[in-house]
Amino acid sequence: MRQPPQFLFDVGSPNAYLAHQAIPEIEARIGVKFDYVPVLLGGIFKATNNRSPAETLAGVKNKPEFYRLETERFVRRYHITPYVWNPHFPVNTLNLMRAAVAAQQDGVFARYIDAAFHHMWAEPKKMDDPEVALQALTASGLDADKLFAQAQQPEVKAKLIDNTQRAVARGVFGAPTFFVGDEMFFGKEQLREVEEMYG
Repeated sequence: MRQPPQFLFDVGSPNAYLAHQAIPEIEARIGVKFDYVPVLLGGIFKATNNRSPAETLAGVKNKPEFYRLETERFVRRYHITPYVWNPHFPVNTLNLMRAAVAAQQDGVFARYIDAAFHHMWAEPKKMDDPEVALQALTASGLDADKLFAQAQQPEVKAKLIDNTQRAVARGVFGAPTFFVGDEMFFGKEQLREVEEMYG
């Protein structure tokens, strides 16, 4: 099995960020690069009547504590730096994810994803403020003006919509989601299952 695993992501998801940090270690072990697919999590939530864990866990006894414990285990297992909670959460990621599609077309996708995740979850900022996002991504060495201009192109907007609709049609309801062929895996903890598919 050497087809690339797909990683459907939105930079607004803290668990997608943690998965992104864990993926290089897994890629080194399995000898296959993940195929990153930008989707709009807000669009997926709307289409599936889902909500973020931050909302669904509010007021539930014991479950949020378990989620924190699970995250601590994940961070230890993959030797990664935990995220810093973004005080502006939830952040509207529409323009950021459109810019991700633009970055894909421009050949700077990997650099863009690293930067966007960094400014969301390592040094968190209000990334749905256009000026804040522009400054942050420019400081990361990207031509943010160009990317955000391209993000407004009809074909870029259409590509993100298509990615998102295809994801829902395949059974996706949140992020991070992974596919190995037609096998779907949801949640960062499922990266172990994804890796086992290449064992």
